[in-house]
Amino acid sequence: MPFGRRMSGAYGKENIMTAFPKNEKDIVDFAEQMIAGFTEHAADFPSVTVAQLTAELANFKEARDLQENMQGQTKIATTAKSEDLDSLISQMRNDLKKAEIDCTDSPQTLAEIGWGPRNEPTPIQAPTEPGALHAISESTGEIRLSWGRPATDPNRPVRNYIIERADAGETGTFGPFSLIETVYNNEAHLLGQPSNLRMLYRIKAANAAGVSLPSNTLLVVLP
Repeated sequence: MPFGRRMSGAYGKENIMTAFPKNEKDIVDFAEQMIAGFTEHAADFPSVTVAQLTAELANFKEARDLQENMQGQTKIATTAKSEDLDSLISQMRNDLKKAEIDCTDSPQTLAEIGWGPRNEPTPIQAPTEPGALHAISESTGEIRLSWGRPATDPNRPVRNYIIERADAGETGTFGPFSLIETVYNNEAHLLGQPSNLRMLYRIKAANAAGVSLPSNTLLVVLP
């Protein structure tokens, strides 16, 4: 039978444990049942001093109640602390707003309270141009390009790269550049490119503010 399982007692009054319980509540219930049995049938258990068991149970219950009381107090204290911190933050923010108004003409005065004037947000700007455009590999109808990322600048993030190409006409004069691909990394594998034609490639970096100046141009003639 499973550990701590109860079964009907021979006397039909109490449940009988088949193994010592592990759960705290079951242990307390069992102790109370033992005390009741020892007390009612003292003559059957002459070696047992029920007062000792009763005292141990009382000591445990006192410690348990103390712990539960302290846990309740800790929870109340934690809640009060959180509420007081929120109230403190609210008051600090209100006072800072008032102080900023007081020091509109001399924001440096805010340093006297450990505060500083608000930094105006810097508007995002278009990226600087990519560099070092070069071909990694070339074959019939395809080319792999790579280029350097623009200089790192938090105010000039890069969202994507624009690949443009200009083709030489019959007279050898290059026409205008046109968009052929948009990528998000600084490499591209272009398929379906013309063969035996002089072409110029260039790259631009883009973000929400605009498009950069173009990179260096790369002259290519694919087989």
